[in-house]
Amino acid sequence: MAQTYTMEDLKQKLQERQHKMTPQRQIVLQIFLDHPGEHLSAEDCHDILRERKAEIGLATVYRTLELLSDLGVLQKMEFGDGCSRYEVNTTDPKRHHHHHLICTKCGKVEEFDEDMLEDLEADILKKCGFKTLDHQVKFYGVCKECQERGED
Repeated sequence: MAQTYTMEDLKQKLQERQHKMTPQRQIVLQIFLDHPGEHLSAEDCHDILRERKAEIGLATVYRTLELLSDLGVLQKMEFGDGCSRYEVNTTDPKRHHHHHLICTKCGKVEEFDEDMLEDLEADILKKCGFKTLDHQVKFYGVCKECQERGED
């Protein structure tokens, strides 16, 4: 299961990469710590900030998310709808990241932790000499709820 990061862990990740934990970065990161397992867009973050009466503009949110993604603190994901989403990067370098199940009807995204690609990676290494360091898998389909509503 995913590791739970504290604000201190995230601050240390920033400092290791010669960046400071500004108040804006801390507030944005706190949103992700408060919403574990959610895949939040810049607009989602900005909406939460407005609810919390934090006066941080959308452009600042975008810049902060991009920086934190570039630094590896957040993981940026694309689910085929043209909207980037982010989550705290809990990837252990010795383990692969979880995969995503994406409903094409309602847009719900679920995480799937089981990794069944080790044999394929070993085969790729043997046949092509390519050592896979990580991978991301996205399954597109119709979720159980939409199927039950007859939307398949």
